[in-house]
Amino acid sequence: MSVLVLLAINLGLLWLLMAAPLGRRTVTVRRRVNAEPQRLRHALDPRNDADWNPAIAASSAVAGSPLMIRRSFNHPDRRGRPITRTVEIAESVETATRNPAYDLRIVDDSALDAGFWADFHEHRALSASAGGNELVITQTDHYRGLAFLAFRYFSLRREIAALQAYLESGRACSTGFLESPATQAALALLSTLMLWPFFGLTVNGLILSTLLTIVIVLHELGHMVAYRAFGHERVRMIFVPLLGGIAIGGRPYNSHFEVATCALMGAGLSAFFVPIVMLLQDFASSGVLPAVVGEVSVVALLILGAFNLLNLLPMDRFDGGQVLRQIFPGRMRAVGSFCITLVILWIGWRIGLPANALIAALAVFTLMSLMSAGFGGRAKPREALDEMKPAERLMAGFGLYAAVAIHGFAIVKACDILFR
Repeated sequence: MSVLVLLAINLGLLWLLMAAPLGRRTVTVRRRVNAEPQRLRHALDPRNDADWNPAIAASSAVAGSPLMIRRSFNHPDRRGRPITRTVEIAESVETATRNPAYDLRIVDDSALDAGFWADFHEHRALSASAGGNELVITQTDHYRGLAFLAFRYFSLRREIAALQAYLESGRACSTGFLESPATQAALALLSTLMLWPFFGLTVNGLILSTLLTIVIVLHELGHMVAYRAFGHERVRMIFVPLLGGIAIGGRPYNSHFEVATCALMGAGLSAFFVPIVMLLQDFASSGVLPAVVGEVSVVALLILGAFNLLNLLPMDRFDGGQVLRQIFPGRMRAVGSFCITLVILWIGWRIGLPANALIAALAVFTLMSLMSAGFGGRAKPREALDEMKPAERLMAGFGLYAAVAIHGFAIVKACDILFR
């Protein structure tokens, strides 16, 4: 029952974060800044963003269009070149006044399709008050899911913090802390404690929640290893309590094979630990290691297999769905999804799940498929990804079914030991 409740909570959170239709929303951040007015107005001008924003490498007016700004970012595109965006400025108030304001919209992006920015609008305003100067920046866009809305809010807070740091110190500096190892370790610990009640507030329950956290970390490390193998210079992991973790690469994907491999390597790296855990359990059974090692190992084997097999479900936003979408074109994708689903249902039957539970699982799979159709939004690359070669398609396909087989075997083996 606890597992079912946890699964229901996760499904609800996934829908809320990724698919809930929020419509047009505005993110607003206010900050009172004490600085020399002329210097503050200079920094507020979008043409001078590169002076203080650590994410922007250069910002300059487009020749012949003084209200068109071309920004070059420190983040690379799929080819490793700096991402560039063209911004159109509409001055709401003359910049010579004491209270300048700007309206901005993005008209071109070297990495993303223009449709991504169709509803985006930014407004910057500076107003003088008795206690200093109040800076207000708002960003309006059309959102689906709370995740990207929250991302925009914290990104905007980071920008204003960088601006304030620049005005105080005279140099650009990064103010981010979310990606730091200490923050992620704290979030991993918080996630472990939040999962604990679902397994019972006992020592055994804490061991289970800790094992699940370790399995999540290993899974995300697999994604990060793949990113590094494809030349991503900077990769990081963001831990989301209750939901797990997210591995983030340092640039957009370059090919369908890269997408498939990076998605598959979460379960792929974890598969290497299946025989190691089984070996520990065998050593404990033969008396070479203490019995408690065997008990923990078999539970770890079950968690390792179940978590990764769930991630290999053929749903759009799960790793399995990502891999299938790259490998199989058109109708063949449905065939691949059907085969993966049959294998997973067979594993459920093999470990003794009742027929009504398997039917309920199939209904959940279908619901998740329908829900995932609304995931993602409009983040499409400007240029089509490089197509898979036949050899790459074959490698990714066999890799997917091998990962399913290994983790399915782990579940079957663990259940045979626990419930024999």
